[in-house]
Amino acid sequence: MDKKITIAIDGFSSTGKSTLAKQLAKHLGYVYVDTGAMYRAVTFFAMQNGYINPDFFDKETLLNSLSFIKLQFKFNPDLGFAEMYLNDVNVETAIRTIEVSNFVSKVAEVSQVRAKLVEQQKEMGKDKGIVMDGRDIGTVVFPDAELKIFMTASATTRAQRRFDELQQKGDDVTYEAVLKNVEERDYIDTHRVDSPLLKAEDAIEIDNSYLNREEQFQVVLELVNDSTKTL
Repeated sequence: MDKKITIAIDGFSSTGKSTLAKQLAKHLGYVYVDTGAMYRAVTFFAMQNGYINPDFFDKETLLNSLSFIKLQFKFNPDLGFAEMYLNDVNVETAIRTIEVSNFVSKVAEVSQVRAKLVEQQKEMGKDKGIVMDGRDIGTVVFPDAELKIFMTASATTRAQRRFDELQQKGDDVTYEAVLKNVEERDYIDTHRVDSPLLKAEDAIEIDNSYLNREEQFQVVLELVNDSTKTL
């Protein structure tokens, strides 16, 4: 496939956006960017420095510290995908905890944080041949993307998937806590003033409540092939 396109994948938390994006990027030989990891890394930085906790969020100090936050994706050949580095430290595992999940939507709704990361994301995709997933990729980062996917599933289905994933990692967490986190993130993501989670008008919605990973991959791969044929 010599005609490279931009693939934007948006949708609710725990719908498997990153898993799908990694599959596509590997199959197509595209660059994969997990924008959620970028917001999680900034959130982890805020947590490490005491800027945010359940009762407190010092936005001003975080904003003043943005210039000291260095984000990089470094490819791990053993895993087959790029991992997130924060100030030259691998934080791929640390940013996937329920604790980070509890704060990431609050950090992501800060306009200045979004502006900084969106600028970096646009630069990453300027040469096409990229698969990027997040909340506002098709609406803000790449509004002209040739293929836009919007992923959804019921909150209970997503919570169960996330709970199973965390349990496999050995995290001590309850299903009720994960469901509460999913529902709270849905509310914040869809109600924030700056770049709320929206389905782009030209995005194709995929409800994967009853699709396994391979079925979902084949559905989207067909959409990719259709998109490249029209170039």
